[in-house]
Amino acid sequence: MALLGAAAALVVLGFLVVGAFDALALLVPMRVERVAAMVLVGVAIAVSTVLFQTVTENRILTPSIMGFDALYALIQTSAVFFLGSGTVNGLAPPLRFAVEVAAMLVFSFLIFRWVFGGARRSLYLVVLVGIVFGVLFRSLATFMQRVIDPNEYLIVQDRLFASFNAVDPTLLVVCAAVVAVASAWVWSRRRELDVLALGRANAVTLGLEHHRSTMAVLLVCALLVSVSTALVGPITFFGLLVANLAYLVAGTHRHAYVLPVASLLAVVTLVGGQTILEHVFGLDTVLSVIVEFVGGIVFIMLLVRGGRR
Repeated sequence: MALLGAAAALVVLGFLVVGAFDALALLVPMRVERVAAMVLVGVAIAVSTVLFQTVTENRILTPSIMGFDALYALIQTSAVFFLGSGTVNGLAPPLRFAVEVAAMLVFSFLIFRWVFGGARRSLYLVVLVGIVFGVLFRSLATFMQRVIDPNEYLIVQDRLFASFNAVDPTLLVVCAAVVAVASAWVWSRRRELDVLALGRANAVTLGLEHHRSTMAVLLVCALLVSVSTALVGPITFFGLLVANLAYLVAGTHRHAYVLPVASLLAVVTLVGGQTILEHVFGLDTVLSVIVEFVGGIVFIMLLVRGGRR
């Protein structure tokens, strides 16, 4: 873990200074906001994915399967479809951020309350309902994208890819506070999470209030995913990638090790990858495209490996 911490500090320093030696005073402050966004999003996605896999007892699931990405796409498409890109671009970033976070939180709370708060209390039913709503949101968004002006369509597509290039500093402060509070809450319950990972029957036998703990973890997952998605956009497979790497590197299921390892791996991957992409290969492509490609391959490998067992 110490090596990962050193690697994370090194890639952050490298992102700030590589290629900026001639104008450190000018370029470093501009890059601080971007690296802060990458660190916050990396930690939020890593922690939320580990938590979601703990309560669902499934290593190939991420919170995005609940329809968060599809809802974000629907919000962006609906805003441009009904208001026009000019009006949407004129809205204050904090207002757009608040609306997007509120919509995703209300959606997740209603699903958790409706499906998991009833007598059945099945997590699999929660995931299934999330998938169904995700398909619905994606279908509605696709329909509107097909009938809007082609120029508006390009603007919508640009908003659906995660980007760290233009993050509002005010939102960074809000996100930092949310991620810090949520991470502190998760860390204080790391031993309880170890019990949850044993499965419902074992957790109940050991005296854990399984329903209450699971509901609390799901709400924290929804909060972290909503904040990170509203800040930079959706990154579907990134959490799957770093969470499974964290289990491999940590060599244990204990959350006292898996959570910090996953967070550090996320920072190294995002910041290091963006540094290499920009300053070694000189590419302007957003890193999320490559992350989605690699994460998709990892997802297929996990499915194939699971099928052989």
